[in-house]
Amino acid sequence: MQALPLGLAVASVATVVSGAGLLLRQRAVVSATVMVLAGSGGVAAAVLLATGRDRLGEIVVAAAVAVLAPLALVTYPAAGWRHPADFAALVTVLGGGAITTVYRTADVAALIGLVQACVVLAHTWWRIEVATERRRRALVWMALSLAVTTLVCGFVVFAAEGSGTVLPAVAVAMFALVGPAMYIGATLPDLVDVRGLVVHAVVAVVGLITVMSVFVLALALLHAVGATQLNVGALALVAALSALALQPTRMVLRGVIDHLLFGERPDPLGAASQVAGTIGEDPVLALRAIREALVLPYAALVVGDEQVASSGTETTHSRTLDLDGAGRLVVGLRPGDLAFSEADEHVFRLTVPLLAQALRARALAADLIESRGQTITAVEEERRRLRRDLHDGLGPRLTGVAFTSDAASNLVHSDPAAAVELIAQLRSDTVQAIDEIRRMVYAMRPPALDELGLVPALRQRATGLRNRAGAPVAVEISAPDALPTLPAAVEVAAYRIVVEALTNIARHSDSPLATVRLVTGEGWLEVEIADRGRSDDWHPGVGLSSMRERAEELGGTLVAGPGPEGGRVTARLPLP
Repeated sequence: MQALPLGLAVASVATVVSGAGLLLRQRAVVSATVMVLAGSGGVAAAVLLATGRDRLGEIVVAAAVAVLAPLALVTYPAAGWRHPADFAALVTVLGGGAITTVYRTADVAALIGLVQACVVLAHTWWRIEVATERRRRALVWMALSLAVTTLVCGFVVFAAEGSGTVLPAVAVAMFALVGPAMYIGATLPDLVDVRGLVVHAVVAVVGLITVMSVFVLALALLHAVGATQLNVGALALVAALSALALQPTRMVLRGVIDHLLFGERPDPLGAASQVAGTIGEDPVLALRAIREALVLPYAALVVGDEQVASSGTETTHSRTLDLDGAGRLVVGLRPGDLAFSEADEHVFRLTVPLLAQALRARALAADLIESRGQTITAVEEERRRLRRDLHDGLGPRLTGVAFTSDAASNLVHSDPAAAVELIAQLRSDTVQAIDEIRRMVYAMRPPALDELGLVPALRQRATGLRNRAGAPVAVEISAPDALPTLPAAVEVAAYRIVVEALTNIARHSDSPLATVRLVTGEGWLEVEIADRGRSDDWHPGVGLSSMRERAEELGGTLVAGPGPEGGRVTARLPLP
């Protein structure tokens, strides 16, 4: 197969596949149908030209290229003919295509093609201005693909002089990009911000034209001074020097486009200083400062799955920055941007740590408020329990003691025997009241802690422990020889956790041995209780919940569960 029909076949197959995909997705139905017909005609024309039937092949090519292809463009993404502009575009492309198909001369084809191109360009521009947002993005995808393809074809044809049909075939094959671009525009218009692609394409094309112009100008100047016979090394040197104009052109052009789209950009250091000065307790103010400093449409702070603050209007395309594990900063890209610029990256490198610190401070403040609330609740619950115990238990008993003493006093002279009985009853009630007081005191703080200390109190409490089978359980307690003086709250929590864990071992395990290990470190006390037997399932119950609550009340942690040799409970309590 010859080179030119091969390029036509490639472009036609891509058009057929794209049109068929649009039909399957039920998008741009009229345009997709015409695309399938145009692509099929192109494939047929390529086969006819390759097999030597040039006359019939030219007719099919003219019909596909001059009639169906423009028709697919003016009916994309939705066909319309009621508006005068739509009707005029349809009549022009169909009439011009019919003339080209009938006459098929180079001059007529060139003239009609120029008219059709102008009509499609003007019609597309008008539709972009009046279309809805989704259709506007689809039309921009189509316009971008046509512009890029046309420019590339122009460059290829410019370089194809005297090169046979290989480069022209490549130029024709470039139209294979149009069909996929139309498919993306109709089905996935938000895949990439097409405005960003347009900006990059404009910058690249202008930069390329600038380099080519400088190269041609340099050759013309060399020819003017008599240097007409240049070797490969000289041409390479001229090309390298011409390429030096590319980066300055790109930077200037990008700066002009940014200025036209967004106005004057702030200095990165000034923007970072402005943002740093506003980062405080209110994250909304910080986000607003970031948006204003960098001219961004949207910014939000996300912690876990919850959005804690936002500023601006959410955009389709955004980037997410990690705040060192404290959360995420979601930033909406400016229209026409595909990524952050180097200046933006510099500002974010300076401000992200500050935002992370602010989020951590916010989280710590929330934890402190919650902890204070839990502490106040626990204190109030303890007060309620003490009030109930005093009112319902000790109060009536002491009242009875008072009444009994009055009765004994009244009977001491008239009935001494009855008075003696009342005094005996009085002593019994007093003993019970003392026991009640001791029970309440023990509930607040075990006396053994003050009398013996933590480790001896634990050894005393572990004496006589038996497992669920009734067998005695030996408890080994290890602790540093010089255990530091512990705060009262930590001492009570450690004692209660160990006692509760040993009670669980006795109740649920068949282990003959339990170990208790106390270890102190820099700012913490670790308590570990373990057994070496089979335990019942470790579903959280009142005992485990009570131990965990005691640890968390102090800002510590507790982990409980089956270990490799038995059950294990490990609590870490902070020390001042």
